Amino acid sequence: MIDKSITTIQDWLSRATSQLTRADIPSARLDAELILSHTLREPRTWLHSHHDEPLESRQLEIANARLDLRLDRVPVAYIIGHKEFYGHPFKVTTATLIPRPESETLIELLDEALPKNERLIVDRPLRLVDVGTGSGNLGITAKLAHPELEVTLVDISRHALNVAEENAEALHAEVDTVQSDLLTSYPFVADVIIANLPYVDIEWERSPETNHEPDSALFAPNNGLALIFELLIQTKEKLTLGGKLILEADPEQHKAIIKEAAIYGFVLHEQRDYGLLLDKLA
Repeated sequence: MIDKSITTIQDWLSRATSQLTRADIPSARLDAELILSHTLREPRTWLHSHHDEPLESRQLEIANARLDLRLDRVPVAYIIGHKEFYGHPFKVTTATLIPRPESETLIELLDEALPKNERLIVDRPLRLVDVGTGSGNLGITAKLAHPELEVTLVDISRHALNVAEENAEALHAEVDTVQSDLLTSYPFVADVIIANLPYVDIEWERSPETNHEPDSALFAPNNGLALIFELLIQTKEKLTLGGKLILEADPEQHKAIIKEAAIYGFVLHEQRDYGLLLDKLA
């Protein structure tokens, strides 16, 4: 906890950065600025130009409480309540996984797949379903980038879907939502499935921050592959012939996923970082 006698923005940032650094948090300065920026309801750039500005006692109290949370390794996104993804702010809560930069690769793969995929040119809007949507970042971003798509957000958690619906409304994205265990209750046959399902093996080494994220959004049995393999089975009835399956997984898992996907008629279209783009040809 920072001494409440500290009164200026620069003093608070310096000491907060020092405490976060001692706690082995690599983004110490950035995290301190994000916490104080959110507390003061001012952009980070404002902090730089008002470094001698005094802090009121209530502002100090709130900033210090948020700093204590970060020192306990609560992710900044949960502390400030949002995370940027693909240039859009997404509300997050402890009911949702925090969107990560590596997931933006899935949007890049979608952008590449749609214009070139002549098999999906039909006399109706293309259907995209975002499975395990969480905050809705993938499906909502897909809708904003490609308004012509019919997008459905699917999650087993009603709490997560509530957050996704709030994000869709805030970002003016017209999407549907369905509470479902993977695609079990999804009523359509999709042209594109995009999914960032739990793929972490419980035995993997990981950052302390993940202890604050929902286990159900992180971990899966069978070396992290169980839910992805279950989704592959469901694509037999829930994905059109010629459709696209876009998945996120650890690159070390890609070989096993590609091999399993071949059983269900998929061939690899592209493998990029954490993302896989698969074509359903049978």
